[in-house]
Amino acid sequence: MRQFQGQTLSWDLHDGIIELTLHREPLNEISSSTLEELEKFVTSLDALSQDSHALILHSSLKSGFCAGADLRQLYGWIQEYGQSEVANHARQYLERIHAVMNALDAAPLTTIAAVHGVTFGGGFELALTCDLIIADKLARFCFPELRLGLIPSFGGIPRLKRDLGNAVVRDLLLTGRSFNTTKAQQIGLVSQVVGEGEVLRSARATAKQIGKFDPTTAVLAKRFITPPRSAGRTEKVRGKHRCPTLFALSQTELE
Repeated sequence: MRQFQGQTLSWDLHDGIIELTLHREPLNEISSSTLEELEKFVTSLDALSQDSHALILHSSLKSGFCAGADLRQLYGWIQEYGQSEVANHARQYLERIHAVMNALDAAPLTTIAAVHGVTFGGGFELALTCDLIIADKLARFCFPELRLGLIPSFGGIPRLKRDLGNAVVRDLLLTGRSFNTTKAQQIGLVSQVVGEGEVLRSARATAKQIGKFDPTTAVLAKRFITPPRSAGRTEKVRGKHRCPTLFALSQTELE
């Protein structure tokens, strides 16, 4: 499927470049419908990879790249399933999220996250599955979960720890502070910082440059420099699987 137009995202393959576009208002919150369409994309990725050399992941919304998980939907699960059942439901949801993130992570293509504005929580974790992050100068990166009594659970923490080390992870995770692009580039999170409104153009130029090389060599080069990326896991407590993120959410009142 070279083209797809969904409710939350779309993709198109042109000149060897796949563009996966997020467009769910108000800020690309990752809902169950987003997850279903991401699953559809990764199912198609093997076939798409046969005719492509790069993947660009970006948002068409002016508000930003992605605000993370759809917390209102998650809170609704607690009301629907109750304390006793929500952990099992959440575990299944997180296993599906991890499968999507791992598939993006393992893609043989060179993957580029072109981000602007808000890149928070699960949206930040989504960007971290990519080989390169190109950022608009106004982009900001943050794990705000602790402010809500949550823990990032989409696999971004082990990926960030692998790429940048413990000091950065502790700062982002434990303080809840956001990083601007200057800080992000200084610590090695972002490969390019570009002017406001220029991020997609720059990502396309980078993808075009990548296409000049022998594709087999590019795949081997990526494999050579990129160690296996582990994803976050649910924890097992007293013989039962428990999702710390959604369990904590049940203790948090969302206005």
